Amino acid sequence: MRELVADLPRDLHRATQLPATGRVRLRHQCAMASAGHPPPVLVRPDGTAGAVDILPGPPLAVCGMPYETTTIDLEPGSVLALYTDGLVHLGPHHIDDGLRRLTDALATSCRPDRALDDTGRALLGDLVDEAPRDDATLLLARTRAVHAEDTAHWQIPVDPAAVSEARAWATRQLAAWGLADLLFPTELIVSELVTNAIRHGRPPAELRLIRHHVLVCEVTDSHSAQPRLRRARTTDEGGRGLFLVAQLAERWGCRHGQNRKTSWSEQTI
Repeated sequence: MRELVADLPRDLHRATQLPATGRVRLRHQCAMASAGHPPPVLVRPDGTAGAVDILPGPPLAVCGMPYETTTIDLEPGSVLALYTDGLVHLGPHHIDDGLRRLTDALATSCRPDRALDDTGRALLGDLVDEAPRDDATLLLARTRAVHAEDTAHWQIPVDPAAVSEARAWATRQLAAWGLADLLFPTELIVSELVTNAIRHGRPPAELRLIRHHVLVCEVTDSHSAQPRLRRARTTDEGGRGLFLVAQLAERWGCRHGQNRKTSWSEQTI
C-alpha cells in the first residue's frame, strides 16, 4: 500500500496549458485498462465508494486484441483499490456479493487520517476469514496532486534546431526551481527525448517538466510507435539516445494514450 502522486508518469493527472498566461489548468484523471481482473474500487474523498465501470480485456499474452481504455475523474485524496478475485470470491459467496462486501469495507476503512498500510492489513484480516479459492491480493493507492507551479510545458516546434531551444528552456526552468545540480543530466535527457520526438514522432509534440520528490521529464508526440532501447555499435552515428536516458535517470519508460505516446524519465531530487 502506498501513496501515488497524481502527476507522475502513470497518467493519473493531466495538465493543459493556458495560452494567455502560460499557467496550467489541472485535470485530475486516471486512464486504465483491464486484462481480465475484477474492476477497481474508487473511494472518493467524501467517503463514498463504488466499482469503476471498466470493460475487461483478455488476459495478457493470450491474444493480440487491443485493450479499451477507461478514463475517470480522480480527485486528490481519493483511494484506488486494486485486487485479485481471490479477495471477492470466497467460499459459497458469489463474486458480486464479495465485491459489495469489499466496497462497503473500503468506504468504512479508507479514512484520510489512517495510513494505507493499516487500512490494508485490517481489510485483509476482516475479508479473508476463510480459505480463499485463489490468491487474495490488495493494493491501495491514495492520490495527491502536484501544484500548478511545479509543472511546466513547452510546445516542441517541428524543427531539428528546436533541440537547443528545448535545452535552454529546461535550463531556465530548473534554475527557477532551484535545481541547478540537475542541469547537466536534464539537458542530456531533454536533448535525447526531444530529438527522438522530432525524428521519429509526429507533431504536435510537447515537453513537460514536473517537480516533486523526483524531477520528471516527459516528451509527448502524436505517434504510437514504441521507442526501443538498443546498444549502438562503435561505428554507428546514432542510436544511443535511450541508452543515455537509461543511464542518467533513476527510472524511465513510455506510456501510450489515444493516438499519442509519452516518453518519460525520473531523477531523484
